[in-house]
Amino acid sequence: MKAEEEGKQKLLQLEAQIRDQEKTDIPVSSLIIGLECGGSDPTSGIAANPAIGAAAERVVAAGGSAILSETTEVIGAEHILKDRFADPAQRAHFLQMVEDVEKRAIAMGEDLRGSQPTPGNIEGGLTTIEEKSLGCMFKAGHLPFEGVLRYSEALPAEQPGLYFMDTPGEDIDSITGMLAGGAQIVLFSTGRGTPTGSAIAPVIKITGNPDTYKRMADNLDIDAGTIVTGEKTVDEVGEEIYRRILDVAGGELTSAERLGHREFGVYRIGPTF
Repeated sequence: MKAEEEGKQKLLQLEAQIRDQEKTDIPVSSLIIGLECGGSDPTSGIAANPAIGAAAERVVAAGGSAILSETTEVIGAEHILKDRFADPAQRAHFLQMVEDVEKRAIAMGEDLRGSQPTPGNIEGGLTTIEEKSLGCMFKAGHLPFEGVLRYSEALPAEQPGLYFMDTPGEDIDSITGMLAGGAQIVLFSTGRGTPTGSAIAPVIKITGNPDTYKRMADNLDIDAGTIVTGEKTVDEVGEEIYRRILDVAGGELTSAERLGHREFGVYRIGPTF
């Protein structure tokens, strides 16, 4: 109870410090967005993720930064992504991260290439880990990578752009790592309707599945299913997502915030005895 009381007092002190602060304009170049997907289905790779990539390209073009995450979900696409690293050392580091994840899984008796995609992904229509990864990578658009980051490592302020962060495939833990690294807003695609939010920062939810949007419109922010139906292009939805990023940065609430989704988890990166 003493720890709880001390925590409450610290929160009250922080609240007093920020209560009278006024909003000020900041440039888009100050933005860092996290890129995440969960409950994926084929429409994620066809529509939602490419649209997120188009939005990420706009943020980076304006001088901001983006983080692609989930090391387990680039397995099978790493040979494509590696060519987007101009720095040979960073390229090698990226490939080592992917290899290390596979080795840790094998040491525990699991073969990620044989156990992925997850049952939910399979039920959604994905057939192989390569298919899943090739869809996931579109969240990074066609941008070059500036470098790689360890879980929760801060982005270098002097070198904005696209980065890859070594995070787990668990959505909530992955989001926490990106936020700890400096992301202020997360773009989250979901084909099957994962209702994840965050206790720390806004999560903008995007689906490429028209049926999912109809069922869960109150949980979602962007309907990228319009790409599947032919009503809009990837670039048009990318622009829509980019505009929503700016609105949320200005104080507009996301669906996850309105519904009170405040999921939080920290990835365990050390041994336990």
